[in-house]
Amino acid sequence: MANQLDELNPEVREEGLDTNVIAKKIPAEVGFGSKLFEILLWVCGIIPGVVFLFMKINAQKHFDQLQQKIQRNASQIDNYLEQRVMVLQNCARLLDKAIDLDKSTFENIANFRSGGGVDADAARNEVGGQIENISRDINVAVENYPELAAHREIADAMQQNMYLQREITAARELYNDTINEWNRDIFAWPTKKIVAAKNGYTTRIPFAASKEVKEKAKGVFF
Repeated sequence: MANQLDELNPEVREEGLDTNVIAKKIPAEVGFGSKLFEILLWVCGIIPGVVFLFMKINAQKHFDQLQQKIQRNASQIDNYLEQRVMVLQNCARLLDKAIDLDKSTFENIANFRSGGGVDADAARNEVGGQIENISRDINVAVENYPELAAHREIADAMQQNMYLQREITAARELYNDTINEWNRDIFAWPTKKIVAAKNGYTTRIPFAASKEVKEKAKGVFF
């Protein structure tokens, strides 16, 4: 049998390949075969039926705990986003004392601080992108005034901003790992998939970088 992938005679995509997260939720569904499987277990005897019943109870417990884990991971991202807004707010105030900072920067920060909060995964991604834009505006302001980079309080604030961005990235990785576990388990036949279908569970959308961030990543920095 020939190799399915031959690195010596490859099909090359010269233009490269850009991938995107597909924002589509796929429901867990079972057909008549799964229902027949459960019926046959009870027909074979009460013990197989009872064993499978307990397996479904454990599967439901697993999904309940996994949902709580997803919530905790999402909350961690929100906490870091909030801390980053506070750091950027302090940094903007320091810069405003020295330069004329764009008024919209303060307005955007105030919106986040006053409860322009995060309610869902899509909103969380959008807020993260907007905070990234605010951070970029502040960075540009500092770059335009090199003498400000030596200001100790501003330097500390920018360092905290970088640290929180790394923490947000790590928290998103953890969140995506849990989402991946959920998306895998709802299709694990028979027990988990049957329970997931009964409850109407669907796949969840992992974190996706905004179009603007992805375009910036293709730029030349040096």
